[in-house]
Formats: sequence, structure tokens, C-alpha cells
Amino acid sequence: MCFKGKFIKMKIILLSVGKINDAAYCNLINAYAKRLVHYIPFEMEIVPDIKNTKNLSEKDQQIFEGNQLLKTLQPNDYVVLLDEKGKQFSSPEFARFIEKKGLMGLKRLVFVVGGPYGFSEEVYGRANEKVSLSKMTFTHEMVRLVFIEQLYRAMTILNNEPYHHE
Repeated sequence: MCFKGKFIKMKIILLSVGKINDAAYCNLINAYAKRLVHYIPFEMEIVPDIKNTKNLSEKDQQIFEGNQLLKTLQPNDYVVLLDEKGKQFSSPEFARFIEKKGLMGLKRLVFVVGGPYGFSEEVYGRANEKVSLSKMTFTHEMVRLVFIEQLYRAMTILNNEPYHHE
């Protein structure tokens, strides 16, 4: 891929807990995913959410989901948690963030959406960075949609295309 004359070969992965059941969200997310592959290798990976959580504490659920997420990661993955405590960016700043990661020679840049109770300590320990999409709380479906739209917006910014307006 070429951003501003620089070749970037990394793959971006959106790793999430649980599938989306709402068709409207699925359609929008898939529409942006189709647009993204024109710019950069992109893939969405899902780890199953836990069934029958009545007997599990929030911490146990975090640990179980965390273990599922950690099993999915590769040793050299650069892991960015989508977390309310993370760094916030404007859209142009996020575009530069993506560009810098690509110039680092990363093979896989993995953004992670946790389960309903957030991430386990083990997942926090594995993460390289945290990014916040907002100080507000969103549903997991909304986080995926907002993230993928912002990633698409970043690609258009980096390629000087007219999607983003300032």
C-alpha cells in the first residue's frame, strides 16, 4: 500500500469478543470493510462470547475472554486496545498514528474490542498501547462501526482523498 509515497505492507486486524446480531450494524461494518481493502489488508476476527455467564463473576468473565483473545494473537503482533482509558486522537492524528505504525515495519497491527466488562489484566499486560474512541461509553457494535469508519477515514486522509473535511 502506498501512503504519501511510502509503502506500507502491514495488515490491520480488528479483534473482537462476540458476534454482532444486528443486521444494520453488520451491513454498515461490512460496507466499510470492503472499502478498506482497497487501501490496506484488513480483516475482522471474532472470539466467541461466553454463554451462560450467570455463574461467573465479572472478573472470571474478563479472564476467560482475555484468554480467548490472547490465544488469537501472534507473538509479533502490535496490540492496541480500544479502551476508554486510552489516548484520544482527532481523525488526522489517527491517520498519522496508522501511518507511523506502518512505517515501523509491523506485519500485523491488531486493534482489540473487549467484552462487556473490559479486558483482563493479562490482556492489558500484552497490549502495546491503548486508544480511546471517546470519553463516552458505546455498545460493542458501535465501537466496531466507529472504529472501522475512522480507519477508512484515516486511509482517505493519508491518500489525500476528499472523504474527510476540516
